[in-house]
Parts: sequence; structure tokens; C-alpha cells
Amino acid sequence: MNRVDRLMGILTFLQAHKYVMAEKLASRFDISVRTVYRDIKALDEIGIPVSFENNKGYFIMQGYFLPPVSLTMHEANALILVNALANRFTDKTIAKNSHNAIQKIRTVLRQSDKDISEQLEARVRVLNSKPQSNHFLSDVQQAIVDQVILKIEYTDSKGQTTKREIEPIGIIYYTEQWHLIAWCWKRHDYRDFIMSRINALSLTGKSFKKKNHISLEEHMLTWN
Repeated sequence: MNRVDRLMGILTFLQAHKYVMAEKLASRFDISVRTVYRDIKALDEIGIPVSFENNKGYFIMQGYFLPPVSLTMHEANALILVNALANRFTDKTIAKNSHNAIQKIRTVLRQSDKDISEQLEARVRVLNSKPQSNHFLSDVQQAIVDQVILKIEYTDSKGQTTKREIEPIGIIYYTEQWHLIAWCWKRHDYRDFIMSRINALSLTGKSFKKKNHISLEEHMLTWN
């Protein structure tokens, strides 16, 4: 990757994240931390408002946006495949948002590429043995981002139904179904909730009470 492409890549990566440490940029672009410092300085010299906050990392000042970026045909085709997966493995709201995003992406393609993408979309299907019946993925995503407590009614593997308040830390797709990983105030521990067993779910509007939640990766390490 030449330096111009790398600088654009770093800028795009910074815009996609709230904070990014120099070490993460070095790993992402396979360069040294010293080179990251030089690249950040270069961005600053051409007027990109890159700032740094101790213990958090680099970030782009609020209000700065890149103009729309053109996609290659391969990138557009990859997103069509992702959209097909969304239609099969997520709820109606996410599938609709994914479809709308694809339509917006098509506006930056040349007409010939638009025609090709439509042909590909008509020839892609995703089938699985257990069709999804999730209705709460959008609300769960919102709760994770906003860090608000969810109230759920849940039926466990023994057929017992309980009402709980939980603090979600992430979602995982495995065993052909979605799992919601959350701190459960009823059990005072992290629990793995199979989303198809959630009968009712609502956003309480209350912020997380527990501080310093573990990460999703840390939870997955407990599986070993």
C-alpha cells in the first residue's frame, strides 16, 4: 500500500471509530508506531483535524466528514452478499435498513456496475435449516450502544419463564441461532440468553448500573 492510500485508509479508520490507539493503527496497516506518528502529523498538516486524548487515543474532531467515497465493483458485490445474510439471519428492521443501505450505495456506482450488481443480487440466496424468528435484534443493538438496561421475559431450557433486567454486552451467532450475552440482575452474573426464547423485550431507558463490564471477547474466553 502506498502512502497516499495508507493516509486515506487511516483517515477512514479514524472516522469509523470514536478513539484509536497508535498501536491499533500500526497493527491495522502493518506499519511501525513511529510511522503512525508521521502519518498523523501529515494528516494534520493538510488540515485534517486529528486530536489525541490520553489513555483513549486519536480521534477526528466532531463535524469533519469526508465526501462520499466511490466503491469498487468487488466491494459493492461483497455488500450484496452481506445483505443476503441480513435478510436471512436478522429481524425485519435490520433487513430493511440493510436493503436501504444497499440502495444508497448503488447511487455511487456507474450505471454499468449498477446493472451488474442487480444481476448478482437476483442470483444470490441464503438458506439455513433454522429460519430466524428474532424480533428484538434492533432494540438489543440500541441497548448495547446506548448502554441502557433491558427488561425481558425469558423461558429457559427447563420451560421456566422469568422476568429479568439485564445489561447487554454483545450478541453472538452460534449453534444456528442468536445469543444475547448480558449481565443479569436476577442472577448477579453474566448469562447467555438464546434470543428465540425471549418472549418480550423492552428498553427501560435506565442507564447501566454495573460499572466496568467485561468485553465480549473476555466472556468467550470463559468457554474454554
